[in-house]
Amino acid sequence: MSYLRTFAPWIVFAVVPPQYWQWAALAAFGVSALGIAQQIRAGQRMAAMIIDIGSVVFFAAVAVLAFADPDTALHPYTPALSSGVLALVAGASLAVRMPFTLPIAKRTTPQEVWDHPVFIRTSYVITSVWTASFVIGCIAMAALAHSSSGVRTIAQVLAFTLPVIFTIRYVAHIQSKANLLNESAS
Repeated sequence: MSYLRTFAPWIVFAVVPPQYWQWAALAAFGVSALGIAQQIRAGQRMAAMIIDIGSVVFFAAVAVLAFADPDTALHPYTPALSSGVLALVAGASLAVRMPFTLPIAKRTTPQEVWDHPVFIRTSYVITSVWTASFVIGCIAMAALAHSSSGVRTIAQVLAFTLPVIFTIRYVAHIQSKANLLNESAS
């Protein structure tokens, strides 16, 4: 559920029909800003909110563009741009050695494992998969920018669904390996 909360603005933006993109961008901006405010109140550090900060900046810019020029030639490319921005933010989180999935994972993981090398490596692997999915999604959605909205929607859904499935399965795999190791050590 933590991933859904993190990506809620992007989901809002994706599910609103394209003819209402101004309102979709404004709503996504609002969801982003609200999410950041909630996390700050909960004591979350800004460094742990890289996707959230990238989201609020992106949706503020898109909302301004959408209301200033609703017929801009960039409109069909906003799904590709959104995946591209996510790819940049996720890739940057890897480059600065703070994978964006690490603080998300910490929300549901006991603090005593946060510094364990397997926990940290798992976040790097998962963030890398998300980054790759965003890059592929960006390319696919740019290529499909002028296709039917159904085809674009499928590409958008896959760009989020596939890394979610990978994340769930990979975490389960790592946890089962850890359980096996703990059982054999007992």
